[in-house]
Amino acid sequence: MIISDKVYFSLTREDEFDWIFDDEEDTEKGTIISMELAKNSRANLKKVFDCFTSGGDAGFSKTVIPVSRAQYGDDKLVSRSQAKRVLVRIERFKYVLFDFENVESIGQAFADEIFRVFRNKNPNTHLEFVNANSQVQGMVERALQNKD
Repeated sequence: MIISDKVYFSLTREDEFDWIFDDEEDTEKGTIISMELAKNSRANLKKVFDCFTSGGDAGFSKTVIPVSRAQYGDDKLVSRSQAKRVLVRIERFKYVLFDFENVESIGQAFADEIFRVFRNKNPNTHLEFVNANSQVQGMVERALQNKD
């Protein structure tokens, strides 16, 4: 759980989706982060870290972007500005996987900003995508074909 100024974010393993909302009444400043871990978890810390590192690199060089979390309500992911919000700070990673699970469609400008414009500006960042339906895949492939 993260509370930062007027924004509250929560995600639990039991929830199908995360949720986020703004509390216009809140006047508190600052950030609180809370995390709960099961004492009997069989998760292996090395395996978890290995998912986000590359080769002998000890730093976090990989990330997964769940694109559906960029949608608010019935918003469609169509604009360059929406894509730029998804892209915040990913240039710090060598490998980025965009997960399009639960994303019905994306617009040409959204796909172009990520898979052509960003890729051209950041050639050392490897971009991939998964869980894309035929509409999303078509838009991504169209953006990948454009090299300019």
